[in-house]
Amino acid sequence: MQPEKPFSEQTRLTHDQRHDKGAVSPPVYQSSLFSFSDYDSMIARFRGDSDQPLYSRVDNPTVKVLQDKMAELEGGEACLAFGSGMAAISNAILSVVQPGDKVVCINHVYPDTYRFLKGFCTRFNISSEFVDGDSLEAIAAALPGAKLLYLESPSSWVMSEQDLQKIAALAKEHKVITLIDNSWASPLFQKPLALGIDMVVHSASKYIGGHSDVVAGLVIANAERISAISRYISPFLGGKLSANEAWLLIRGLRTLPLRMRQHHESALQLASQLQDHPQILAVNHPGLHKAAFSTLSGYSGLFSFELDQSVDIPTFCNALQLFHMGVSWGGFESLVMPAISVLNQAGEFNSAVDFGVSPRVIRVSIGLEDTADLWNDLQQAIAAARQ
Repeated sequence: MQPEKPFSEQTRLTHDQRHDKGAVSPPVYQSSLFSFSDYDSMIARFRGDSDQPLYSRVDNPTVKVLQDKMAELEGGEACLAFGSGMAAISNAILSVVQPGDKVVCINHVYPDTYRFLKGFCTRFNISSEFVDGDSLEAIAAALPGAKLLYLESPSSWVMSEQDLQKIAALAKEHKVITLIDNSWASPLFQKPLALGIDMVVHSASKYIGGHSDVVAGLVIANAERISAISRYISPFLGGKLSANEAWLLIRGLRTLPLRMRQHHESALQLASQLQDHPQILAVNHPGLHKAAFSTLSGYSGLFSFELDQSVDIPTFCNALQLFHMGVSWGGFESLVMPAISVLNQAGEFNSAVDFGVSPRVIRVSIGLEDTADLWNDLQQAIAAARQ
């Protein structure tokens, strides 16, 4: 019997359907291949007349449960899961562009996306133009002749938003496909497809998983765009997600609404307190400087702040007791990442350097610890690092 009203997202994520033999959790299909009962079944599968699994590089029943859930959550028709966020990003980009095409991308994008566009793609005569995501005028000026517009809202390091609805409309005028990294907000706090964006990617290692125990990526779009990836790109790049990792992500989805609510409340409170601290020059959190066009319905636990010259950054980092230092985010544990560490990173194509991230900036991911304890830890570390 169908419910009179659709269930909420929290109920749909928590109350999973029953699976084989009444299991409330889906089985882990730890199998590389799936055999056929007869000749006609195999022929039907190769003709596309059957959805029986074939081979876990291209389809797996446990992975399919995850994909179906994520497509529904983002409001898309279909989803593909990958072994990392960068696998999802690269597959999505390469499904759109060809040699000779141009990509327009916002500044302050995820560093490896920047390196992929500036390094890998240029080897195949795919050019990129980087623009200020805060400026509709700059985006509009760059769109003529482009094939793809790559967005990330809020953006890396500075957490600035883009006007997704207006940008999507601009891109459609120029017949430019739009792709956004929605990892910061999660599907709960932002729905880019409903605003006209064509494709969404997630680093599922972050809030989707939420437990810092899996690396994965997701692409969600309409069926045609997902089919283009699954037919022409992903089978040959081989960035598949394993059944075990898919199961962990399904587990993570069950608590996503509860975790995101806590991340939202704790980070917003700490960002507000840091904003009033005498040694803090600026706090980059969308909730403190909400844009009139904001499409966020909530905030995640990731933001950044800038320390003044009186605070020694290495001493500050070493004095922290609850915050670990680490490059990822979105898990249960609180983390800091000093910008100086990536500004000094060896190699070319450094987005933090190229787009002027201050060496005084600290990126912070607020986990699920007690907020008062986290605040006390930040205060004592700043005090210990005063020069």
